[in-house]
Amino acid sequence: MAEATTARPTGSRLRVALLLALMALCALGLLARAVKLQVMDTEFLQGEGEARFLRQVETPAMRGSILDRSGAPLAVSTPVESVWAHPGELLQAADRIPLLAGVLGENAEAIERRLTQRADREFVWIIRRIAPDLAERVRELDIPGVFLQREYRRFYPTSDVSSQVVGFTNIDEVGQEGLELAYDSWLMGRSGAKRVIKDRLGRVVENIEQVREARPGQDLTLTLDRRLQYLAYRELTRTVSEHQARSGSVVVLDVTTGEILAMVNVPSFNPNARDLGNPDGRRNRALTDVLEPGSVVKPFVVAAAMEAGLAYPDLVVDTAPGTMQVSGHTIRDIRNFGELTVTGILTKSSNVGVVQLALGMDSRHLWSMYSRLGFGQVTGTGFPGESAGVLRDHERWRKLEQATLSYGYGLSVTPLQLVRAISAIADDGRLRQPSFVLGSDNPVQTVMDPSLAGELQDMLETVTLPGGTGTRADVPGYRVAVKTGTSRKVGVGGYGDRYVASIGGFAPVSRPRLAAVVVIHDPGGDEYYGGAVAGPLFGRVMADALRLMNVPPDDVGTLIARLGDPQ
Repeated sequence: MAEATTARPTGSRLRVALLLALMALCALGLLARAVKLQVMDTEFLQGEGEARFLRQVETPAMRGSILDRSGAPLAVSTPVESVWAHPGELLQAADRIPLLAGVLGENAEAIERRLTQRADREFVWIIRRIAPDLAERVRELDIPGVFLQREYRRFYPTSDVSSQVVGFTNIDEVGQEGLELAYDSWLMGRSGAKRVIKDRLGRVVENIEQVREARPGQDLTLTLDRRLQYLAYRELTRTVSEHQARSGSVVVLDVTTGEILAMVNVPSFNPNARDLGNPDGRRNRALTDVLEPGSVVKPFVVAAAMEAGLAYPDLVVDTAPGTMQVSGHTIRDIRNFGELTVTGILTKSSNVGVVQLALGMDSRHLWSMYSRLGFGQVTGTGFPGESAGVLRDHERWRKLEQATLSYGYGLSVTPLQLVRAISAIADDGRLRQPSFVLGSDNPVQTVMDPSLAGELQDMLETVTLPGGTGTRADVPGYRVAVKTGTSRKVGVGGYGDRYVASIGGFAPVSRPRLAAVVVIHDPGGDEYYGGAVAGPLFGRVMADALRLMNVPPDDVGTLIARLGDPQ
């Protein structure tokens, strides 16, 4: 009995010793593991921590501004805030979604449905690019899973005045139309990147390092003059309204450089609005839409005839009785003008007279003149969607087609092509590539003898003098040269009672500086002739342009006579 009693404590001590030894080994193992992780494997632990809390985030880059020739903004990007959410976290506080929706003016059910459909994601946009005061109200709500992110929003100070030229971007500031699209790579910056530490709610608690600096886009300075753009748009809107017209365009060009100073269209659209409206208003009609120009092309026919040695300014042409037959079709003037000089053919805009000149020359020569002036070809501006127009090869012309081409039918041009060709006459026979970007290299081609161009300048001045078709386009104090045009529009059943009223010209004649073209589609009422509808608009726009560009008057005597001699 005594031996059994003695053995029991010995066994207990052994078990205690083994247990202590086991605990010591465990403690030693834990210590060794801790040393390994804390001392030897620090990079692994740091990597695991960073994987959970360190993030690389993009920093948006500001898109370059679009400026007018004097540096006034036409398109700028401003910093704004956008609201996004972590679906899993926000859905846990779903009772607060109506509060968020109420502040944002959004539908709460729609937000919750969108979050539920994307519950497996970590990022969902709620609303983008909101006003600063609204962003601050969202921040004050402090709703779990709702965050704000800095972005940029495109803003167009001139609104619908220059929208069809400048274009617009989408919500991610990628160019969609106009010069925003044509120069997208130039304007678009390169986003930056930085590493930050975020807490479990996704909030940035510390900026670690800048990985890549954001590089802003480059500014684009245009040839447009914002003041002239406003004035031209105002006058065009007024004319379209007065004559109940469907649409209209005005283009003003610097004769000496080829720079486009103004280009406006009606109807237009507001690029700042969420709803951009009818796509019909987003077209830059001055570049994308073509028209049969009517009598505005007659100076080019006269130029071809004079170049061929078939005509000169004082040559008399008999247009009586005001009609003529060509291939069984009747060519008409508005009345019987009788005998007219070649200059008079332009002054009175005689179809019969110009057809006689056209049929007297080889078709190749007339085609050559049209082709040299750029018809049937894009102008080279690089504007998206620019039309080349239509100029059929002369070998396919029939006699009747050659006749109608001489007064602007069977030929399709854009307003920009038309003003470019007129500028060639004004610039002593030099044709320039029009440009939208200030400082562009505009190649020059000599397409007409300077002396011939000089004669045409004087001949076209008679159109604004008493007895001409463009008297309502004159500008007090300046000698102005123009050519009016009125063409019927073709429809399903042929040419009907819809018209295009147009006019193109330049000033001052003594030293041409500015050229302009006005096109009005479908004027209503009794007036539809180019001189009556487009002429007054041309005169007002040209007067504004000459004043804004500081072009001195070249007909001071007439101006004084009109105002009355103060002495």
